[in-house]
Amino acid sequence: MEDDTKKLLRVTGITTFAVVAIGTVASLLVRDQIGRQRRNLFNPLAIRRMAALEHVARGHPDVDRINLLRDYLAWEPRKLLRDRAMMIVERMEHKALEGTGPIEEPVA
Repeated sequence: MEDDTKKLLRVTGITTFAVVAIGTVASLLVRDQIGRQRRNLFNPLAIRRMAALEHVARGHPDVDRINLLRDYLAWEPRKLLRDRAMMIVERMEHKALEGTGPIEEPVA
């Protein structure tokens, strides 16, 4: 009986470790992708800027994203992309004022 308990504990421990490791790797990949998309927002290629803009638009409205988009609006040379960014900012601000989306100061 003691051997069965040891096996069960070993399998449980290995399984728990594997789940934690997979979760950690997944969260690092997500963080990396978010960072890449934010960098691509200022990419020289317009198609990458459009993709990054759509990625940012899918996120929850928060102070960081709205400020990032305002910086982007001041920088973007193409009217089409500026107009899309303005629509996203207005939607995020509206959601934040409605209370349907979180608008939080980032924790440092």
